[in-house]
Amino acid sequence: MKNRKLTLIETPYEGISTEQYQTEKRRLQIELLRIQQQLIKNGSRMAVVFEGRDAAGKGSTIKRFMENLIPSNAHVVALGIPSDRESKQWFRRYERYLPEPGNMTFFDRSWYSRALIEPTMGYCSEKRYKYFMKNVLRWEHSNIESGLLMVKFYLSINQETQLFRFGDRLSDPLTYWKFSENDLHARRKWKIFTQFKEQMFSHTSSDMSPWVVIAANKKREARLTAMLYLVRAFGRCAFEPLTGKDVKTGYSIQIGGVKFSNLSLQQTAILKHLINSDKNTA
Repeated sequence: MKNRKLTLIETPYEGISTEQYQTEKRRLQIELLRIQQQLIKNGSRMAVVFEGRDAAGKGSTIKRFMENLIPSNAHVVALGIPSDRESKQWFRRYERYLPEPGNMTFFDRSWYSRALIEPTMGYCSEKRYKYFMKNVLRWEHSNIESGLLMVKFYLSINQETQLFRFGDRLSDPLTYWKFSENDLHARRKWKIFTQFKEQMFSHTSSDMSPWVVIAANKKREARLTAMLYLVRAFGRCAFEPLTGKDVKTGYSIQIGGVKFSNLSLQQTAILKHLINSDKNTA
């Protein structure tokens, strides 16, 4: 199945300042929380896949997505080395981690390890690689048709950026553990990985399940761009970046002599209910 359907994102956040970044991150996280609340209300399921080379920023981007979501309904999956049985039953390995109704699951690397790092490093046979490439879209389409919402992000970095980030990790006593000998071996096979990446884009992207490619040499820009894509795809499609404004309704309430402002109608109603409950139990 050859169906190249890529979404190449141009970021509106080039050169963003620290202050602008913090403001925009908060605005987008508010929208992500609203999306999550809608998923919970509707009993919907969402899987967000992050792929990319080592040090592309997958984990740090997921962290920003997760920061203010409801923890019980948002999960991160980052699987290690598969067992022999898991390697044979590849799709089944990941099916058990797909989200339940009302939940969001973020995959820090996913089933697409079989399209990228596994063949690059010789961890899977050619037969298993070909089987995966032939069947992955059918598997994804089946899950999507059963109600799963899915986004597939690929964070793209160049060799210079990866080398700098490896150096940054190794020089920091809190992050040196993130670097492994395997990272070094994978870097030596940069061109081979690139070939498998191009094949993945060509054969595993469709209208129903496209790859969303984000330039990730600058982490802040990549994080915001990924969040913006998700917000526009599943929340407010007309969300305007960098306005610096949150959507505020202007409701307020006073508790214990302290005024709480800029509340939504729902927030105000909940607080009033709590106040009345306290009065009735006094």
